[in-house]
Amino acid sequence: MRRSTIVFLLLFIIAAGAYYFLKNRKEAETFDILITPEPTSEVSFLFDATEGVPTSLRIESKAGEVVEVARNADNVWALILPIEASADQGMAEAAASQVTTMRVQDRIPNVDLEVVGLKSPEYILTIKFTSGVERKAEVGVITPSEGGYYVRNEAGEILIVSRDSLDALLGMLTNPPYLETPTPSPTVTETPLPSPTPEAVTPATETATPQP
Repeated sequence: MRRSTIVFLLLFIIAAGAYYFLKNRKEAETFDILITPEPTSEVSFLFDATEGVPTSLRIESKAGEVVEVARNADNVWALILPIEASADQGMAEAAASQVTTMRVQDRIPNVDLEVVGLKSPEYILTIKFTSGVERKAEVGVITPSEGGYYVRNEAGEILIVSRDSLDALLGMLTNPPYLETPTPSPTVTETPLPSPTPEAVTPATETATPQP
């Protein structure tokens, strides 16, 4: 076989191999694009931060427990329920800051309300904002993965909301933000000393008068 023929065959084989490699690579890339979902960048929350800052929070449990805190005219948090009292400002503000951070993890289109604890909600949240609007949400049971709660918003959507952020609010039912007051020191009282017992008086002995 002539040398030029051998060179031609080698070039043909190399070209065919390159064509086959490039063709398969392009098909693989196209296949990956078709089966790989695009990442979702949308993040949503149970309560919208654009409605302002919370001015009052009310949490009711299925068992009948209620806790409510609200800002007064001086913009200071006060405890309304279970009793009217001064509130711990740090605890109340920490709870309020959780309101707009409760992230929606998923939306459930069709679900049995009884199964997810929303036919008779475990908790009801009522939040008022500086914009003047009031929002409510019903909280059901914890999800099987224990990472969230089933929640129904005012639009009737069934959502899964982050458990950590909700627990921070629900914890106020068992630990209301009372303002701690110093415990008064016990009053020391002096014990009176016993009075001395009066000595017994010995009656005088009568002296007989001699008869004349």
